[in-house]
Amino acid sequence: MRGQSAVVKPFDASRLEDEVREAVQHNHPYIQALEPVPRTPAPPVPDYVSHREDVSEIGKLSAEAIVKEYEETAKEIETMGNVVREMVQRCEQLTASASAMLKDIKSTAARYRKEGKRMFTEIESCSSATDEVRRLCESFRDKLAARDSEAIK
Repeated sequence: MRGQSAVVKPFDASRLEDEVREAVQHNHPYIQALEPVPRTPAPPVPDYVSHREDVSEIGKLSAEAIVKEYEETAKEIETMGNVVREMVQRCEQLTASASAMLKDIKSTAARYRKEGKRMFTEIESCSSATDEVRRLCESFRDKLAARDSEAIK
């Protein structure tokens, strides 16, 4: 190890303050002033309320703040009502559409029944005609057989 004679200087707070002041003066941060935002006047209280004469200014301001919050909430509730109204209209449209579909279904079922009845009647008519032809053929065959048997005797 080397032998050094290090001299420790005592801490000087004023010197530190000077260094900070100098650093701040040399490094000016970019600061931009904001344009003042124009204040919009507060909306008036709703028509359904009015101030009493014997209320303090703080009481009036508090009451106004509360009634405005209630009014905003009431408007949100009305907005929900509009959404529900739209849902009702869509339901009514679906109901009308479903009613038309049911009417079509009933008429289609009626047409199928009518066609089924027609096919039923036609098949039975064909069956009756087939039975009649079969009976006539058997009768004719029996007559021919009887004639042949008489002719042989």
